[in-house]
Amino acid sequence: MQSNKILTRLNDLHPKVIDLSLDRIKTLLKKLNHPENKLQTVIHVAGTNGKGSTIAFINEICERAGLTVNRYTSPHLVNFSERIYLCGQNINELSLTKILSECEEVNAGDPITLFEITTAAAFLAFSRTLADVTLIETGLGGRFDATNVIKKPALTVITPISKDHVNWLGHTLDKIAFEKAGILKPGVPALIGPQHAEAGLVIEKHAKKLGVKTITYSQDWEFSSSLSKFYLRFKKRHYVFPIPSLEGEHQLTNAATAAIAAKLLKKSEINDDVIGTGIRSTFWAGRLQKLTTPSAKSLPRGWSLWLDGGHNPGAAEALATSLSQWQQKPLHIIFGYINSRDPKEFLRPLANYIKTLNAIKIPGEASSMSAKECKLAAQQLGITATVSSDFREAVEKIIKVSSKPGRILICGSLYLVGAVLRHEQTKHT
Repeated sequence: MQSNKILTRLNDLHPKVIDLSLDRIKTLLKKLNHPENKLQTVIHVAGTNGKGSTIAFINEICERAGLTVNRYTSPHLVNFSERIYLCGQNINELSLTKILSECEEVNAGDPITLFEITTAAAFLAFSRTLADVTLIETGLGGRFDATNVIKKPALTVITPISKDHVNWLGHTLDKIAFEKAGILKPGVPALIGPQHAEAGLVIEKHAKKLGVKTITYSQDWEFSSSLSKFYLRFKKRHYVFPIPSLEGEHQLTNAATAAIAAKLLKKSEINDDVIGTGIRSTFWAGRLQKLTTPSAKSLPRGWSLWLDGGHNPGAAEALATSLSQWQQKPLHIIFGYINSRDPKEFLRPLANYIKTLNAIKIPGEASSMSAKECKLAAQQLGITATVSSDFREAVEKIIKVSSKPGRILICGSLYLVGAVLRHEQTKHT
């Protein structure tokens, strides 16, 4: 694809993958006549866990209400076009190629990171296909993230914060929370999801300094659930919604956050029935996703194949809550991880639920930890672990040595999830 060739060239414009600054993207956006200032009803979302799922729920709610939506998220799983969603579909190859070429030409070889220039490209695409609502996910942090150039969004949202990207954001929760809180804007309401106490204090302090009205979990809103419904309290009113379509107890948090965000938009088209329908019909790939792909269909009777892209300790804790309800069948993990993180911090919450672990290297990912390192980390936690060359070999090994059917969960990285989905698409075609 021509767009991939352009992306390769753009990637070479800066020696670092991550170099947190707003100077370069502001310079480029000025040359592009500030497309970011033309976007309508922007919701800007930061946080460590749940950003993508929360955006997916808001997206579906708005579309169910008949509103058009533009959406910018990262990373992509299979194709780069997933990052730029224009009024109902991912940007097509021709439009993506044109918008990237234009940004490359206007940038004229100046140093800029790939994320920065592609963020500018997304804003340019959005400005030319305006939507009723624009959903924007931060890439890393918030304060110096390339998306943090929208002067007056309609709403900012901060989902749960935990330790991740510590080399760039800081090694403590209060430092990470300070970076995430950098998306708050004077005069713009801020919806705050459940937080650890120290992160919550930092966010509230920053909001108070800016004069930002916060809508904070446990103070201004809260939720609970039963087997088939969840209950939301907001502004002294109580609402009942169906259990989300996305698997996992943590998705209740994301769905509840999305429901509050939808209400804060104050769009006449959005009512409780629309919110409930949206929550029940949302799909977001790679989040505790049960596969129905060729590899899953070829498994012996009683087996199932799952994917989850969670990759930090907070995500692992959420995943562990789901796994605690899976104990009727043995759980076998296929695990790959990025070398900038400690795999033991991710695996520790899961250890009690894992029967076996097959460690693999993430295909095509230069920053992947080796399979042997992943295996050693698992063994140090008392997990029975071995090494496989890829996920297909791992699946074959698991089935061959197992005495009864079980669940196979491929996890540890969104890049690993993307590699599996890419293989399954190729196999299908």
